[in-house]
Amino acid sequence: MIRDNLVSCQERCAAAARRSGRDPGQVALVAVTKGVGLDRVEEAVAAGVTHVGENRIQETLLKYERLNRYARERGAALRWHLVGHLQTNKVSDAVRLFDVIHSVDSARLAEAIEKRAGQMGKVQEIFLEVNVSGEASKYGWGVDEVAKALPGIASLPHVRATGLMTVAPQADDAEQARPFFRRLRELRDALSGPRTSDLGLRELSMGMTDDFEVAVEEGATFVRLGRALFGERP
Repeated sequence: MIRDNLVSCQERCAAAARRSGRDPGQVALVAVTKGVGLDRVEEAVAAGVTHVGENRIQETLLKYERLNRYARERGAALRWHLVGHLQTNKVSDAVRLFDVIHSVDSARLAEAIEKRAGQMGKVQEIFLEVNVSGEASKYGWGVDEVAKALPGIASLPHVRATGLMTVAPQADDAEQARPFFRRLRELRDALSGPRTSDLGLRELSMGMTDDFEVAVEEGATFVRLGRALFGERP
């Protein structure tokens, strides 16, 4: 079932990319494994998943070594993405475990990542989380705050901000998410203009199970899929 789901999601991503005149190869699928057992995640890796997303440090610690070993035995390498909220007291583990942290939502958190990455001799790739909808329940910078924060983050030698991330409001119709995804793309494009091109923003992490095709049409380079791959969680 997981293999079939993966193929279906890949085909839907590719079709959405083509509808917007994009190369399907520009879109990566992150398999979000929150609450998913190891055997089922291994099934996804065997089917071809190479981007693994986790929400929580503790759950990642239970899966990390075994899944990396499983992938290596099959000649593959996993790329780990932290897609959930990160508290500063979890930064040490986050920098050690994850290739990309999608949810950097404050200068304070970026500075904590810089300190730990420097100690490890690592340059940590991050995305800046943007609260495009302005919902009080969501983390992230406001749309008007990102430009002010970027120069300080760009000055950190062990942090590399390569993109923006957002979570659209829940809605019955995926089309209702489109304005939020479009706004994030417009913000990325504005921040990547001639005067700010050295900041290196190119990625857009947006779109989940219920709205990822719209997100791809609006420019997503990473979509974060859980239920679409693994089905409903118990």
